[in-house]
Amino acid sequence: MQKLVNGIHNFQSEIFGTQRQLFERLAKGQDPIALFITCSDSRINPNLITQTEPGDLFIMRNAGNIIPPYGAAMSSGEAATIEFAVAELKVRDIIICGHSHCGAMKAILNIDKLGDLPAMKQWLTYAEATRRIMREKYPHIVGDDLLTATVEENVIVQLESLRTHPAVAAALSAGHINLHGWVYKIDTGDVFGFDPTEGQYLPLGEKPPTAAYPAVRLRPETVI
Repeated sequence: MQKLVNGIHNFQSEIFGTQRQLFERLAKGQDPIALFITCSDSRINPNLITQTEPGDLFIMRNAGNIIPPYGAAMSSGEAATIEFAVAELKVRDIIICGHSHCGAMKAILNIDKLGDLPAMKQWLTYAEATRRIMREKYPHIVGDDLLTATVEENVIVQLESLRTHPAVAAALSAGHINLHGWVYKIDTGDVFGFDPTEGQYLPLGEKPPTAAYPAVRLRPETVI
């Protein structure tokens, strides 16, 4: 705890004053670039990874970067956060970012070993599709390779769940938003983005990022 208190003191005495104009501007409102959805894992720092400043990202975190389908958990913070980011803040991009060595993904591979964690077991039912995909599609891999594949598949599964949210579906239909699937490797610092044209994850930075679900413009009305 003392480390946190010392950090606050250092922020107030050494950092805040040098960025006072930024914080005065932020006090008047926010206009984030994107909604960044990632895991609660303490090893993940979205602003550090993306080299962004306060106010750039609207961040949502939970165990396993999981998105309950709309209606499954109407009173959840996830549904409210997504709706606010899209309908009110008008973010142009949503990123779901999984990560290597994810404890939640290890858990869905060994759901019967969760023991006395009923809330966690219930939460992971929103990744049941991921668990079944791994069982049916990847019976031939084990160990670290299996966990890596689980992390990657789960991001795609959660992107599908994200599309069930009305605010997201409407924004996609109107061509106002793009959805992205990323995976961050803790031990190397690499970030991979899912490219639907290639059907695989590719290193970000090698070419312009591709939306996993690009905004689709409505077809013009047919004149008869």
